[in-house]
Amino acid sequence: MKYILFLCCYSTLVLSQNQYPKDYFRSPLDIPLQLSGNFGELRPNHFHSGFDFKTQKKEGFNVYAVADGYISRIKIAENGYGKAIYITHSNGYTSVYGHLQSGYGEVEKLIKSEQYKAKSYEIDLTFSSTDLLVKKDDVIAISGNTGGSDGPHLHFEIRDTQSEKIINPMYFGFDSAITDSKRPILNSLFVYPLDNNSIVNQSKRPIAVSISQQADGSYIAEKVLATGKIGFGITTFDYDDVSWNANGIFRVQTFLNGKTNFSYKFDTFAFDETRYVNALIDYGRYKKLGQRVQKLFAENAYPLSIIQSGTNGGIISVTSNVTQNYKIEIADFSENVTRVFIPIDYSPLPSKVYEESITSKYLVKTNKENVFSLENVTVSIPANAFLKDFYMDFEVKNGLLHLHDDLEPAFANMTITFEDSITAENERQKMFIGSIDGKKIYYYHTKRYKNSFTVYSKYLGDYKLFKDSMPPKIKIDKKIGGKWISQQNELIFTISDDLSGIKSYEGTLNDKWILLEYEPKTKKLIHRFSDGIVAEGKNDLKVVVKDNVGNSTIFETHFFRSQKP
Repeated sequence: MKYILFLCCYSTLVLSQNQYPKDYFRSPLDIPLQLSGNFGELRPNHFHSGFDFKTQKKEGFNVYAVADGYISRIKIAENGYGKAIYITHSNGYTSVYGHLQSGYGEVEKLIKSEQYKAKSYEIDLTFSSTDLLVKKDDVIAISGNTGGSDGPHLHFEIRDTQSEKIINPMYFGFDSAITDSKRPILNSLFVYPLDNNSIVNQSKRPIAVSISQQADGSYIAEKVLATGKIGFGITTFDYDDVSWNANGIFRVQTFLNGKTNFSYKFDTFAFDETRYVNALIDYGRYKKLGQRVQKLFAENAYPLSIIQSGTNGGIISVTSNVTQNYKIEIADFSENVTRVFIPIDYSPLPSKVYEESITSKYLVKTNKENVFSLENVTVSIPANAFLKDFYMDFEVKNGLLHLHDDLEPAFANMTITFEDSITAENERQKMFIGSIDGKKIYYYHTKRYKNSFTVYSKYLGDYKLFKDSMPPKIKIDKKIGGKWISQQNELIFTISDDLSGIKSYEGTLNDKWILLEYEPKTKKLIHRFSDGIVAEGKNDLKVVVKDNVGNSTIFETHFFRSQKP
């Protein structure tokens, strides 16, 4: 068994934390700061990389440059951060502002100009230190809800410019605005038997441990009776004084018989580490129950720099005639601490609850490439894609590939290939591999060579080869055909596709390309007349939408509009 070994000098950490400038950056908003998400918070397949500032459930607030610098990047995307602006500062840090409604002033003019130049809504622009200078307090954008946002808010980050690592904004003085006097809350405590010989409270499966809160706010757990190797996990969250919603914690540290055993702290991390949230949590339990249990141990090594542990990886060995005391400290950035005390005793009692039995001949070995084939399907799993060996359910039936349940996290792409020698060549162009989750079908970018279809995926689950022969749908929200619409400021369409999904969209007015802004979560496609393309009098409109396999739909009409006051 391999363990994580992260050696870190405490004095060096303290020194580096004290070097962050506390009064250099202002607030990016001019409303009281409240968090809907904090740094390091556990999200699907990633740690949250900054702060989500609430904007009172609406768009339209001024977004300010937090310090002098220059706009080094503008990225406009349908998903992710949506409309985002990056400012590089002379002190070695870069601030990031995401989910914007628009740029402001000259910034917005530049964005529109570059979109029209590229004939694309999505653009990714970089600038030199002399191109777009900004001063602290300058308005650079308007807050919004673009990209992968669940509601209006401002996503804000601070990064190390050179390394591009993300840093907890609290280190830069934001804790003075987001005060916190409340201890983190412990929801539940779990104990895990970690090898074939381990038993915990007469169970060979992970089980919850009863806890009782004391008058001082700490918790005492019921005695854990065990043998073999065990580990613990917790569900926990934190409230601050101003935000009124549950956010993630800052630090967890465990002690075995008074000595530090395992810890992690959300101070800074790199983007290529963030998927290891699936290693930190009990991924199988999360996928089954939606509950994120943070594991306080690591059975096998994974490269997550926030973790510090000794050679045992946080795993506890329980042997006869030894009583052990285990303590967990859960802290927020303001060092409000919740402590949990857990007595551990050896027990020779046999198990009453046994491991789930898995009947499969397909063993995934993590240290080698695994290739499995059935009927017309081949799956190739690279070495070290998973963190542990496991028996995998692998079945092909009626064209459906069942590639285990999605209960084990993968950290490298598997290659999934379907062969189809039955379908005619002209129909294969409309085919793709999709994953199935309940009644939902998710398109995967599919490579085709003759009768072979291939996708790359980091997810176990069900896959099938689909044929999409239906074109997308386009519906204009207000009928305009032959009408005067001089009082209307924009054209809004709803676009959708029932199977492979929307790939591209393009619109013209009088044969001139127009900018259409697309929001996948609302399925809305918008053109604003303020772009200045609309002509006086009659206008011929054409919108073309294509899906991911090439089916297309054309919407054409004409309308009249007067630009005169």
